[in-house]
Amino acid sequence: MSFKAGIIAFFIGSIAFGQNHDATQIPAITKNFVLGKFDYKTHDQFIKVDRVHASKTIYLNKEVYLAFLKMNKHAKADGVHLKILSGTRNFKEQKAIWERKWATYNSLTPIDRANKILEYSSMPTTSRHHWGTDMDLNSFTNSYFEHGTGKLEYQWLLKNANTYGFYQVYTDKTNGRTGYNLERWHWSFMPLAKTYLEFYNNQITYLDITGFKGANLGKELNIITLYVNGISTKAKAAFKKD
Repeated sequence: MSFKAGIIAFFIGSIAFGQNHDATQIPAITKNFVLGKFDYKTHDQFIKVDRVHASKTIYLNKEVYLAFLKMNKHAKADGVHLKILSGTRNFKEQKAIWERKWATYNSLTPIDRANKILEYSSMPTTSRHHWGTDMDLNSFTNSYFEHGTGKLEYQWLLKNANTYGFYQVYTDKTNGRTGYNLERWHWSFMPLAKTYLEFYNNQITYLDITGFKGANLGKELNIITLYVNGISTKAKAAFKKD
C-alpha cells in the first residue's frame, strides 16, 4: 500500500478530527507509554512522517500526523512552509540528550546542572515528546521567529494552528507560566495530549522518574507540577474542555 493510500485508509477508520478524546476513546494508556518506555517505531498508533515534511526520520502519532497534513495544506495555500524538525522521542533518546548536557555542564553543582538543562530540555520520563503528540517546527531558535520569513510563519501558526488542534505550550512567562523557557517552535496536539497529561497526573509519581543521571532531583525541582504541567494558558483551557 502506498503512503497516500495508507493515510487515506487510516483517516477513514480514525476518530473524526475535532471530537473530544478521553481514555475510553483511544487505546488503553499505560505508565510505560507516558514515560516513553516503548518502541514507537513498531507501535501501531505511530507512523513515519513522509520525508517531504521532515528534516530527518521522524515518527508521530497517526492522528497527530493527519492533523498536521491538514494544517500544512492550509499553510501551503497561504504560502507558508512548515517543516517538522523533531517529533516522538522515547525514554532512551531523551536520556541521551539529557546526559549529554549533564556532562557538558559538569562544572556546575547537580542542582544547577539540572536547572540549566531544564531551560529547554526535559528530564527523561517527563517529556511531552514521549507521547507522539508534540513536534518542533522550522527552527530551534526563538530569534528565527522574530524577523522575516520566520516571523510570518510564527504569526500564521498563532492565527491558525489552534484550528487544527495544535497549541504552543511553552509561551513566555509573563502570565506566571512555570517550567521551560519560551519555545516558539514547540506545538502540541491537545486533543490527544490532554488525555495523556491527565493520565500522567493521576498515575505517575516521583518514584517513576528514574534511570538517568540527576533523576533524584526530580522531586526537589517539583518537576511534575512546574514542568510537566507548566504549559500555556490556552493549552490549559483546551485541556479543560469537555
